[in-house]
Formats: sequence, structure tokens, C-alpha cells
Amino acid sequence: MNKLIVLLMFFGLNSHGFSANNVPSVASPVGFWKTIDDKDQSTRSIVEIFEKDEKLFGKIVKIFPHEGNKPNCDQCKDEFKDQPILGMQFMWDLKKNTSLKYDGGKILDPQNGSVYKSKIELTEDGKKLSVRGYIGISLFGRSQEWLRSEKPE
Repeated sequence: MNKLIVLLMFFGLNSHGFSANNVPSVASPVGFWKTIDDKDQSTRSIVEIFEKDEKLFGKIVKIFPHEGNKPNCDQCKDEFKDQPILGMQFMWDLKKNTSLKYDGGKILDPQNGSVYKSKIELTEDGKKLSVRGYIGISLFGRSQEWLRSEKPE
């Protein structure tokens, strides 16, 4: 009887450890991200990632002063040619692969006008986003780590 009481007390006192409210939720890449330059580690912009039709898209919502930043996409082609970079949708059609990974989309580098295949992965409990743009296979490309951010003013 004493063992039963001890067990009930143990599970009763510790039930919060097993409740659905304490299960860590899988973070989503939807939200605002501070982009960090992979060459000089400077903050370049704030981007918003949003979901539409079960795919992820990204647009540039704030640009920080930086020697390499330009106001327009002068090296871009087609519909991006000479468009303002601020407000530009630069990432599109990323599809969920696993709970933390998305791929199959495209990403535009507005500094050089190139469009790459893209994949992203949430890391560090959703606080960082690993972003990879590549040509052909993922081996040929470059990566950046973006940091979760607040909505800019």
C-alpha cells in the first residue's frame, strides 16, 4: 500500500513533466530573420518568411547600411531586373521535407542577380536558420546562418 501511495505521489507530482503542454513544439521558419553575411559576418537585412499554399516564401523587409547593399537589383534578370530590393520576394516554393527542413525552392541573391536552388533547416531550437543556395547539387553552393528576429519597425 505504501508503495502504491509513493508511486501515485511520484506520478502526481511529476505529471507536469509528461503533459502535452511541456512537449517542446517544433519551431517553424515562418517569421522574421536577421541575415548575416557569410563573408564578413555583418548584418545585411531582415527578411520575413511566410507560408502560402503549404510552401515557404521570403521577402526583404529591412536593409541595413552596408558597402555591398544596393537599392535596386540592377544585375537581376527577367521580372527582378531593376526592381527595388526592399520589399522584394527573393525566396520561393520551399516545401517541407521534414519537421525542420525545407527544400525544392529557389533563392535570389540580389547583390549579383543569380538565382539558386535552395534549402533551409532550423537549428538551435528554432533560433537559427541554416540557408543554402546551390547550383545543381547541394555540394556546389554557399550557406548562411540567419538569426531569429523581431518584426522591424
